[in-house]
Amino acid sequence: MKPFLLLQSRPEAAAADNEYEAFCHFGHLQPHQLMRLALDKGELKDLDLDEYSGIILGGGPGNVTDPPSAKSPAEIAFEPKLYKLLAEIVQRDFPFLGACLGVGLLTAALGGTVSRRYAESVAPVTITLTPAGQSDPILADLDSIFLAFVGHKEACEVLPPSAILLASSAACPIQMFRVGRNVYATQFHPELDAHGLELRVNIYKHAGYFEPAELNRLVAIAHSATITEPRKSYVALLSVIVRSSS
Repeated sequence: MKPFLLLQSRPEAAAADNEYEAFCHFGHLQPHQLMRLALDKGELKDLDLDEYSGIILGGGPGNVTDPPSAKSPAEIAFEPKLYKLLAEIVQRDFPFLGACLGVGLLTAALGGTVSRRYAESVAPVTITLTPAGQSDPILADLDSIFLAFVGHKEACEVLPPSAILLASSAACPIQMFRVGRNVYATQFHPELDAHGLELRVNIYKHAGYFEPAELNRLVAIAHSATITEPRKSYVALLSVIVRSSS
Protein backbone atom coordinates (compact mmCIF):
# COMPACT_ATOMS: atom_id res chain seq x y z
CA MET A 1 0.00 0.00 0.00
CA LYS A 2 1.23 3.49 -0.78
CA PRO A 3 1.66 5.75 2.27
CA PHE A 4 -0.73 8.51 3.23
CA LEU A 5 0.60 12.07 3.52
CA LEU A 6 -0.18 14.49 6.36
CA LEU A 7 0.24 18.19 5.60
CA GLN A 8 0.85 20.18 8.79
CA SER A 9 0.84 23.92 9.49
CA ARG A 10 1.56 23.93 13.23
CA PRO A 11 4.81 25.80 14.02
CA GLU A 12 4.73 24.43 17.58
CA ALA A 13 6.68 21.16 17.54
CA ALA A 14 4.74 19.58 20.41
CA ALA A 15 1.38 20.29 18.75
CA ALA A 16 2.57 19.08 15.34
CA ASP A 17 4.03 15.88 16.80
CA ASN A 18 0.86 15.19 18.78
CA GLU A 19 -1.28 15.72 15.69
CA TYR A 20 0.88 13.35 13.66
CA GLU A 21 0.89 10.71 16.42
CA ALA A 22 -2.90 10.97 16.75
CA PHE A 23 -3.50 10.48 13.03
CA CYS A 24 -1.16 7.46 13.15
CA HIS A 25 -2.66 5.98 16.32
CA PHE A 26 -6.35 6.40 15.58
CA GLY A 27 -5.86 5.45 11.94
CA HIS A 28 -3.93 2.29 12.93
CA LEU A 29 -1.07 3.49 10.76
CA GLN A 30 2.62 2.83 11.29
CA PRO A 31 5.03 5.76 10.75
CA HIS A 32 6.07 4.43 7.34
CA GLN A 33 2.39 4.43 6.33
CA LEU A 34 1.87 8.12 7.12
CA MET A 35 4.43 10.58 5.83
CA ARG A 36 4.38 14.22 6.94
CA LEU A 37 5.32 17.61 5.49
CA ALA A 38 5.64 20.82 7.51
CA LEU A 39 3.99 23.58 5.50
CA ASP A 40 5.32 26.20 7.90
CA LYS A 41 8.89 25.08 7.15
CA GLY A 42 8.53 25.33 3.39
CA GLU A 43 8.42 21.58 2.82
CA LEU A 44 5.51 21.72 0.36
CA LYS A 45 7.02 21.28 -3.08
CA ASP A 46 5.44 19.93 -6.25
CA LEU A 47 3.78 16.70 -5.10
CA ASP A 48 3.11 13.67 -7.24
CA LEU A 49 -0.24 12.49 -5.90
CA ASP A 50 0.31 9.09 -7.47
CA GLU A 51 2.93 8.42 -4.80
CA TYR A 52 0.29 8.45 -2.04
CA SER A 53 -2.90 6.65 -1.10
CA GLY A 54 -4.47 9.86 0.18
CA ILE A 55 -3.78 13.32 1.59
CA ILE A 56 -4.69 14.59 5.07
CA LEU A 57 -4.58 18.32 5.83
CA GLY A 58 -4.55 18.98 9.56
CA GLY A 59 -5.45 21.99 11.65
CA GLY A 60 -3.31 24.89 12.80
CA PRO A 61 -3.31 28.33 14.38
CA GLY A 62 -3.75 30.17 11.08
CA ASN A 63 -7.03 31.30 9.55
CA VAL A 64 -8.22 31.75 6.00
CA THR A 65 -9.90 35.01 7.07
CA ASP A 66 -6.77 36.53 8.62
CA PRO A 67 -5.69 39.63 6.69
CA PRO A 68 -2.31 39.37 4.94
CA SER A 69 -0.77 41.57 7.64
CA ALA A 70 -1.68 38.95 10.26
CA LYS A 71 -0.37 35.96 8.33
CA SER A 72 3.10 34.61 8.88
CA PRO A 73 5.63 34.68 6.03
CA ALA A 74 5.29 30.90 5.89
CA GLU A 75 1.50 31.11 5.42
CA ILE A 76 1.86 33.69 2.68
CA ALA A 77 4.34 31.37 0.94
CA PHE A 78 2.51 28.05 1.25
CA GLU A 79 -1.14 29.06 0.80
CA PRO A 80 -0.96 29.61 -3.01
CA LYS A 81 0.83 26.28 -3.42
CA LEU A 82 -1.76 24.59 -1.23
CA TYR A 83 -4.69 26.05 -3.19
CA LYS A 84 -3.10 24.75 -6.40
CA LEU A 85 -2.73 21.30 -4.82
CA LEU A 86 -6.34 21.32 -3.57
CA ALA A 87 -7.55 22.19 -7.07
CA GLU A 88 -5.70 19.15 -8.43
CA ILE A 89 -7.07 16.94 -5.65
CA VAL A 90 -10.64 17.96 -6.44
CA GLN A 91 -10.14 17.72 -10.21
CA ARG A 92 -8.86 14.16 -9.81
CA ASP A 93 -11.29 13.30 -7.00
CA PHE A 94 -8.21 12.15 -5.10
CA PRO A 95 -8.77 10.79 -1.55
CA PHE A 96 -8.52 13.71 0.87
CA LEU A 97 -9.44 14.63 4.43
CA GLY A 98 -9.19 18.24 5.62
CA ALA A 99 -9.71 18.82 9.35
CA CYS A 100 -10.47 22.21 10.99
CA LEU A 101 -8.18 24.58 9.08
CA GLY A 102 -8.43 22.05 6.26
CA VAL A 103 -12.16 22.67 5.86
CA GLY A 104 -11.57 26.42 5.57
CA LEU A 105 -8.82 26.07 2.99
CA LEU A 106 -10.85 23.62 0.91
CA THR A 107 -13.90 25.89 1.10
CA ALA A 108 -11.89 28.88 -0.08
CA ALA A 109 -10.22 26.87 -2.83
CA LEU A 110 -13.60 25.85 -4.24
CA GLY A 111 -15.34 29.21 -4.11
CA GLY A 112 -17.32 28.79 -0.89
CA THR A 113 -17.43 31.40 1.88
CA VAL A 114 -15.34 31.26 5.05
CA SER A 115 -16.23 33.71 7.82
CA ARG A 116 -16.08 34.19 11.58
CA ARG A 117 -19.85 34.00 11.97
CA TYR A 118 -19.92 30.41 13.21
CA ALA A 119 -16.87 30.22 15.46
CA GLU A 120 -16.97 27.73 18.34
CA SER A 121 -14.97 27.75 21.56
CA VAL A 122 -12.98 24.69 22.59
CA ALA A 123 -15.51 22.07 23.68
CA PRO A 124 -17.19 18.79 22.88
CA VAL A 125 -20.26 19.65 20.79
CA THR A 126 -23.18 17.66 19.45
CA ILE A 127 -22.86 16.81 15.76
CA THR A 128 -25.90 15.74 13.74
CA LEU A 129 -25.59 13.91 10.45
CA THR A 130 -27.75 15.12 7.58
CA PRO A 131 -29.70 12.55 5.52
CA ALA A 132 -26.83 12.64 3.02
CA GLY A 133 -24.41 12.06 5.89
CA GLN A 134 -26.35 9.09 7.18
CA SER A 135 -26.08 7.43 3.79
CA ASP A 136 -22.47 8.43 3.13
CA PRO A 137 -20.08 5.45 2.72
CA ILE A 138 -17.78 6.48 5.59
CA LEU A 139 -20.53 7.67 7.95
CA ALA A 140 -23.25 5.07 7.45
CA ASP A 141 -22.17 3.01 10.49
CA LEU A 142 -21.88 6.00 12.83
CA ASP A 143 -24.51 7.20 15.27
CA SER A 144 -26.53 9.93 13.59
CA ILE A 145 -25.94 12.20 16.62
CA PHE A 146 -22.59 12.20 18.40
CA LEU A 147 -20.05 14.32 20.26
CA ALA A 148 -16.88 15.74 18.71
CA PHE A 149 -14.18 18.18 19.81
CA VAL A 150 -14.12 21.60 18.17
CA GLY A 151 -12.33 24.90 18.64
CA HIS A 152 -12.15 27.40 15.79
CA LYS A 153 -12.33 31.12 15.05
CA GLU A 154 -13.82 30.72 11.56
CA ALA A 155 -15.92 28.23 9.65
CA CYS A 156 -17.50 27.53 6.30
CA GLU A 157 -20.52 29.84 6.08
CA VAL A 158 -21.56 29.02 2.50
CA LEU A 159 -20.80 25.63 0.98
CA PRO A 160 -18.79 25.47 -2.24
CA PRO A 161 -21.15 24.93 -5.19
CA SER A 162 -20.07 21.32 -5.66
CA ALA A 163 -20.20 20.27 -1.99
CA ILE A 164 -22.69 18.02 -0.20
CA LEU A 165 -23.44 18.82 3.45
CA LEU A 166 -22.90 15.79 5.69
CA ALA A 167 -23.03 17.09 9.27
CA SER A 168 -24.00 20.14 11.34
CA SER A 169 -23.99 21.44 14.91
CA ALA A 170 -26.26 23.97 16.58
CA ALA A 171 -23.68 26.75 16.54
CA CYS A 172 -21.95 25.79 13.27
CA PRO A 173 -24.25 24.64 10.46
CA ILE A 174 -21.46 23.23 8.28
CA GLN A 175 -19.44 20.69 10.27
CA MET A 176 -18.63 18.30 7.45
CA PHE A 177 -18.99 18.14 3.69
CA ARG A 178 -17.94 16.03 0.74
CA VAL A 179 -16.94 16.94 -2.79
CA GLY A 180 -17.16 14.26 -5.45
CA ARG A 181 -16.76 10.76 -4.00
CA ASN A 182 -13.44 11.03 -2.18
CA VAL A 183 -12.81 14.58 -0.95
CA TYR A 184 -13.95 15.17 2.66
CA ALA A 185 -13.59 18.06 5.10
CA THR A 186 -14.57 18.35 8.75
CA GLN A 187 -14.76 21.34 11.05
CA PHE A 188 -14.51 19.04 14.06
CA HIS A 189 -11.32 17.12 14.84
CA PRO A 190 -11.62 13.43 13.91
CA GLU A 191 -8.17 12.71 15.35
CA LEU A 192 -8.53 14.37 18.73
CA ASP A 193 -8.98 12.75 22.15
CA ALA A 194 -9.07 14.38 25.59
CA HIS A 195 -5.32 14.05 26.17
CA GLY A 196 -4.56 15.63 22.81
CA LEU A 197 -7.02 18.44 23.49
CA GLU A 198 -5.41 19.10 26.88
CA LEU A 199 -2.00 19.41 25.26
CA ARG A 200 -3.29 21.75 22.56
CA VAL A 201 -5.21 24.08 24.86
CA ASN A 202 -2.06 24.49 26.96
CA ILE A 203 -0.06 25.34 23.84
CA TYR A 204 -2.71 27.69 22.39
CA LYS A 205 -4.10 29.15 25.63
CA HIS A 206 -3.12 32.69 24.58
CA ALA A 207 -4.12 32.29 20.91
CA GLY A 208 -7.66 33.64 21.31
CA TYR A 209 -9.66 30.41 21.15
CA PHE A 210 -10.87 30.82 24.75
CA GLU A 211 -10.20 32.84 27.87
CA PRO A 212 -7.00 31.52 29.52
CA ALA A 213 -8.73 31.43 32.89
CA GLU A 214 -11.09 28.81 31.43
CA LEU A 215 -8.30 26.33 30.68
CA ASN A 216 -8.74 23.98 33.65
CA ARG A 217 -12.51 23.91 33.24
CA LEU A 218 -12.21 23.09 29.54
CA VAL A 219 -9.74 20.28 30.27
CA ALA A 220 -12.09 18.80 32.89
CA ILE A 221 -15.01 18.90 30.46
CA ALA A 222 -12.91 17.25 27.75
CA HIS A 223 -11.92 14.37 30.02
CA SER A 224 -15.53 13.82 31.07
CA ALA A 225 -16.79 13.55 27.47
CA THR A 226 -17.13 10.29 25.55
CA ILE A 227 -15.82 10.88 22.03
CA THR A 228 -15.87 7.86 19.69
CA GLU A 229 -17.66 8.50 16.40
CA PRO A 230 -15.31 11.11 14.86
CA ARG A 231 -12.41 8.68 14.98
CA LYS A 232 -14.62 5.97 13.46
CA SER A 233 -15.24 8.23 10.47
CA TYR A 234 -11.49 8.72 10.02
CA VAL A 235 -10.81 4.98 10.20
CA ALA A 236 -13.68 4.26 7.80
CA LEU A 237 -12.28 6.74 5.28
CA LEU A 238 -8.83 5.13 5.41
CA SER A 239 -10.40 1.68 5.05
CA VAL A 240 -12.37 2.70 1.97
CA ILE A 241 -9.22 4.14 0.40
CA VAL A 242 -7.20 1.02 1.14
CA ARG A 243 -9.89 -1.30 -0.24
CA SER A 244 -10.24 0.75 -3.43
CA SER A 245 -6.49 0.78 -4.04
CA SER A 246 -5.89 -2.93 -3.38
